[in-house]
Amino acid sequence: MKPSVKYCAVYTRKSTEEGLEQEFNTLDAQREGCLAFITSQKAEGWVALPDNYDDGGYSGGNLNRPALQQLIADITAGKVNIVVVYKIDRLTRSLMDFSKLVEVFDQYGVTFVSITQSFNTTTSMGRLTLNVLLSFAQFEREVIGERVRDKIAASKKKGMWMGGNNPVGYHRVNKQLLPKEGEIEFVKYLFARYLQLGSVTKLILEMRSKNIKSRVWTSSTGKTYGNNTYSPGALYSILSNPVYIGKIKHRDKVYDGLHPAIIDRKLWDAVQEKLKGNTVERRVQQPQQQLLTSIIYDVNGVRYSPSHTNKCGRRYRYYISQNLLKAREHPANLIGRLPAEEIEDVVRTALRQQLSTYDSISHLLGLDPIKDSKMIESVHVQR
Repeated sequence: MKPSVKYCAVYTRKSTEEGLEQEFNTLDAQREGCLAFITSQKAEGWVALPDNYDDGGYSGGNLNRPALQQLIADITAGKVNIVVVYKIDRLTRSLMDFSKLVEVFDQYGVTFVSITQSFNTTTSMGRLTLNVLLSFAQFEREVIGERVRDKIAASKKKGMWMGGNNPVGYHRVNKQLLPKEGEIEFVKYLFARYLQLGSVTKLILEMRSKNIKSRVWTSSTGKTYGNNTYSPGALYSILSNPVYIGKIKHRDKVYDGLHPAIIDRKLWDAVQEKLKGNTVERRVQQPQQQLLTSIIYDVNGVRYSPSHTNKCGRRYRYYISQNLLKAREHPANLIGRLPAEEIEDVVRTALRQQLSTYDSISHLLGLDPIKDSKMIESVHVQR
């Protein structure tokens, strides 16, 4: 009797992109081994699907992988009977994630096979073996993560730059930061002008008036970024980054770096003092309800948001335009900050006037003055 056809999907994965540009890489090696195993099971009706489910450069610590998501979609569509991998940790290194995948496999009657680790997921012993293997895979991933974190901490302690996007004003040469001609003066301009203007918002408006935008750079994957106007967060990040005085920061500690400084220490200290002085102190207190939150707009439809400041030990509340919060141009004929207490008193007075008579209350609430007299009287008493 001829066995029924079982369609097999081969899934491959590699955590990094290193070596994937080679003509025959590790993904090809994994797939070749899996296809050979499927061929050996031809008598059982196994047939390899032509689709490639390859995730190159994706971690096994989560399920956010394009090829894996496509595989799951094909499983739910009934196109796959068997999932074949070279090794269990190619599919996932997380017990929790694998339990989710097993639920999908069981729901659609899919068998899971690792060609280098013999077990059967349809039996209790096979599941136990699989969970043990996954436990070691997860343990290995966590140990590797700890080693990487320890290496980064030790390297930064020695003053080494450990990667990431290059700070504005620097470029990397042989894994070391060096000042970049053409950007050094820009960094000095940012620090000096912030100290003179005294506000990040004013600095952003000046930069926009001069059409100053972020630098353009290309990632290792070939994507282009930059050429955007600077946001307040980006400027705060630059102005508070100790890399510009030759330091390397790791969490809450700062170490002497191996790279040269761009900003003079005296200018740096003055800017940090100014940043600290402009930061609104947040005190532990009961949250105060803002009467007009999310309901006050200007004539152009721009919302005003509640804010406050502390001066001489006293707290002042106001509503500020989103134009100022987001460093956008604000019309000269419109007030940017509205004193909260004054405008809230105006609203309260108007409400009291509207609720001063039975007729006005019934009109506002759409009630019948006679039929709903008790309800109207209750509103009138509570106003």
